[in-house]
Amino acid sequence: MTCLARAGLVLAALAPAVRPSPAAAEAARPNIVFIFSDDHAYQAISAYGDRLAKAAPTPNLDRIAREGMLFRGACVTNSICAPSRAVVLTGKHSHLNGKIDNRGAFDGSQPTAPKHLQAAGYATAIFGKWHLASDPTGFDAWEVLPGQGDYYNPDFLTPAGKIRCEGYVTDVITDKAIDWLKTKRDPAKPFFLMVHHKAPHRPWEPALRHLHLFKDTIFHEPETLFDDYSGRGTAAKTQDMSIAKTMTLPSDLKVRTPYHNKRMTPEQAQAWDAAYGPVNEAFRRADPQGQDLVRWKYQRYLQDYLRCIRAVDENVGRLLDYLDEAKLAANTVVIYSSDQGFYLGEHGWFDKRFIYRESFRTPLLVRWPGVVKAGAENDDLVQNLDYAPTFLDLAGVPVPAEMQGASLRPLLEGRRPADWRTSVYYHYYEFPAVHAVRRHYGVVTKDFKLVRFYDAASDWEEWELYDLKKDPQEMASVYGDPAYAKVVEALKAELARLRVLYRVPELDPDAPKEAERGKRGGP
Repeated sequence: MTCLARAGLVLAALAPAVRPSPAAAEAARPNIVFIFSDDHAYQAISAYGDRLAKAAPTPNLDRIAREGMLFRGACVTNSICAPSRAVVLTGKHSHLNGKIDNRGAFDGSQPTAPKHLQAAGYATAIFGKWHLASDPTGFDAWEVLPGQGDYYNPDFLTPAGKIRCEGYVTDVITDKAIDWLKTKRDPAKPFFLMVHHKAPHRPWEPALRHLHLFKDTIFHEPETLFDDYSGRGTAAKTQDMSIAKTMTLPSDLKVRTPYHNKRMTPEQAQAWDAAYGPVNEAFRRADPQGQDLVRWKYQRYLQDYLRCIRAVDENVGRLLDYLDEAKLAANTVVIYSSDQGFYLGEHGWFDKRFIYRESFRTPLLVRWPGVVKAGAENDDLVQNLDYAPTFLDLAGVPVPAEMQGASLRPLLEGRRPADWRTSVYYHYYEFPAVHAVRRHYGVVTKDFKLVRFYDAASDWEEWELYDLKKDPQEMASVYGDPAYAKVVEALKAELARLRVLYRVPELDPDAPKEAERGKRGGP
């Protein structure tokens, strides 16, 4: 029995009977499809026109941008997987929704956008990565990956238990989403569908059909690949997320033969070995060292990362094609984003977590036929904090006062509110932990970025300031430069205002009770 057949049996008792859809009910409120990937850098979407655009085009993602709006100022509140997902669901900053880092479970009993939409008559479903260590709530149908999930032959958690599906995870997730649209939703209701891809999360394992993609491509190196961090402070110098030191040859870059993981079938493993074996042997013979080794690792990393992106792009195309085929596209808002940005060699890094540009920014593409002007672009400061209010506003559902974001609907309609924000607040908490990125929070405007790095267990702190107009790559902090004294004063006042506005506690939510020793949260 196929995975979808088993899933159909699992959900049969939960899904309403499919019946003819009244045209008036279908057209009354827009459907919403939210496609969310994991660690997808905006640099890897060709519509953004970055250095990888020509070498690794993404035609289906570009289609959303071409037929809708591309946001250039989209960013996150906390650049790490589970907290970002919690922000998207709740419209509240990490300290209020309770998910400040990847540890512990999300409290699914709290109000979320899917719950509000479900109560307002929407059919709701989620398929793919969840990563919140608790069962999804507010969904009529759900099948989610356990934890990070697997690229090959993945397991899915369902309301009736765990099932295993043969195939490549990006394809399987899309199969499930399309199958729900075709056969399991109530067609009398508008729908809210979340399609959450695991890709391109580490360890960047491509689909079999893409194992030879880019094998002859030489990707352009970022100017900052060999950054020595001389213009920045302790946090940049002590991180553990570099291509040179952190990225491993055996697991990250598949330099071992055979490369078999327990999920692969013998046929899948054979295909892997046939693709990587000759390249690995050539690498061993060449035995690159020093910067040559970093360059080799960068190229292999980009090959595998962008191979994973190719499958995401193909499956976005499959979903868009189905909406056309089912005559649903005209009344469906399609949103594509990622849980945060990602480093593709900039500053010698991979991963995310920092408030610095490539981690902080996230792709955001929105198509709304008949409303969003085709080919539009927006450079306002928007955050994943705004997604939940936007979902509700699109559906005509009142946005609860507890949600801290702002609906993007006016921007989508070409109306920029006079009081639209001119600064955003960011806060990263997961330290000490993997990749050793220090805790920090800050305020970002279009022109400047002020950051406070701190240690929750001591009085250590360091401040950094970046002039984003003069130094867009954030290579040299100008904090302490007398020429920027008034800028620092103004930004510290703005940072204090935002912390009050968003009700940020003086002590981190995970601080021990005895941490009254200074209340170091203020700027």
